[in-house]
Amino acid sequence: METQKTISPDYTSYPAALAPFVRENSLVVRSPGRINLIGEHTDYNDGFVLPAAIDKAAYFAITPTEGDFIKLHSADFHEDYKTTIHELRKSEKNSWPNYLLGVADQFKKACVTLSGFEGTITGEIPLGAGLSSSAAVECAIAFALNELLQTGFSKLQLVKMAQRAENDFVGVRCGIMDQFASMFGLRDHVIRLDCRSLDYEYEPFRMEGIRMVLLDSGVKHSLASSEYNVRRQQCEEGVSIIQKKYAEVQSLRDVTQTMLDELLLPVVPLIYRRCKYVVEENLRLLAACEDLKKGDMKSFGNKMFDTHHGLSRDYEVSCSELDFLVDAVQNNPSVLGSRMMGGGFGGCTINIVNEGAVEELIQSVGEMYFQSFRKELKAYVVKIEDGTSLVRHIG
Repeated sequence: METQKTISPDYTSYPAALAPFVRENSLVVRSPGRINLIGEHTDYNDGFVLPAAIDKAAYFAITPTEGDFIKLHSADFHEDYKTTIHELRKSEKNSWPNYLLGVADQFKKACVTLSGFEGTITGEIPLGAGLSSSAAVECAIAFALNELLQTGFSKLQLVKMAQRAENDFVGVRCGIMDQFASMFGLRDHVIRLDCRSLDYEYEPFRMEGIRMVLLDSGVKHSLASSEYNVRRQQCEEGVSIIQKKYAEVQSLRDVTQTMLDELLLPVVPLIYRRCKYVVEENLRLLAACEDLKKGDMKSFGNKMFDTHHGLSRDYEVSCSELDFLVDAVQNNPSVLGSRMMGGGFGGCTINIVNEGAVEELIQSVGEMYFQSFRKELKAYVVKIEDGTSLVRHIG
């Protein structure tokens, strides 16, 4: 085979780290991380979520090769992984190949004839910050394989394949929100997604005079080893109890506060608190969308604070660092809203901040955070951007 030539990269399309791995017959996909304004831990309960794609993304370069080999490279970890299209097994040594292999496995299960390829992944999404870098990687390779193999899957089909890859191959029982937001994101809009029907609407998110600031607790979490799956089981247990009297209930989406008070509170108070948070969060999100329509960002922000208190006290997926960061800004007139974001037990808080107060806020909260935890506070100012897209075509 002839030696393949690398090309001069366009760094406005993809990072310099990919340059050595991009050939004349390579294509490159950009797939963003996501934020979620309101609606946490509601997705796997058939509820509503309000995410958006951001301007920090994973990038995947894919090059078709002869033969049956799949050669993967992480430009960030400087690691390689090699297998064949016939041996798509979970890597026990490193976790990063599994997000890629799991999606390739989904294509194979969809009766797609895979061929050999080289793939390189890199990204600018902070790991462990609750911005769904894993979903971004999954959507990146799903989009890339769809383009490379011309399989014609819709964006929604790709989202479902990416979710199944994380559920079945990686072993994390995530809902569909992360992959959906990464794939369907739209600049300057949030997505009101019904996780039961997958109906969605774009809600304009006006950024005039405000900024989205993520404060990174520096506490790293792994959803696969956290209590994420335990919370799912607790929600399912609550539904199972309620179904014995109300057969029409299929998930917490169908549950009312009256049902909770009647059937869970007297018998299983812990399960009651878990389910109560989810039921309240769905109602809170729908009300928050009305706030956005009215341009009432103050009321919207207040609901973010309420979400955090529910996540911390009832759902118990926060931690002392996250609680500190929210408490530190709650009475700051320049902060409209704040809450922990993501699966929990670490990661970032998301804050809506008046534009002129961003730098001072980051500095002052950073100083307080260091005094309390002896950790440097990282901050990211993000914008709402478009979803997964092809940034370099073959040829």
